[in-house]
Amino acid sequence: MEDFLSTTGALYDETRVRLLAFIDRYGPLCVCDLQESFGMIQSRLSRHLKILLDAGFLRVERRGRWAYYSVRSPLDRFRLYAVEEIRSLGLELPALQRVSQSCTIKTKTPHDTQQKKGRS
Repeated sequence: MEDFLSTTGALYDETRVRLLAFIDRYGPLCVCDLQESFGMIQSRLSRHLKILLDAGFLRVERRGRWAYYSVRSPLDRFRLYAVEEIRSLGLELPALQRVSQSCTIKTKTPHDTQQKKGRS
C-alpha cells in the first residue's frame, strides 16, 4: 500500500508530471539543464526530483559532482503505464536549455589559492 501511495502521490503534482515528461523526452539530464529549462530554483527542483526518485520513476547517475536524471529502466507495469499515459497528454513542455556542457568540475590551481589569500 505504501508503495502505491508513494507512486500515485508523486504524480499528484503538475510540476512533477511535467518534469517526468521532460526527462522521458530528453533524458538523461543534469540538474543544471532542468533548472535552466524550467526556470526553477535548485532547492525546489531537487525536492521534486527526490519525490520522483523515491516513487521509482527516476534513476540518478553521479558524474563527478553533477547528478544526471533519467527515467528508470526497466519500469514495472504500473509505472510504465503511468509514463505512457503522461506521454499521451500532449503536454506543452519548455524548450531544452542544455547547459550541462558548462557543468564541468573546476579544479583549483595554485594561482586561484593565492588570489583568495590576497583578498582576505
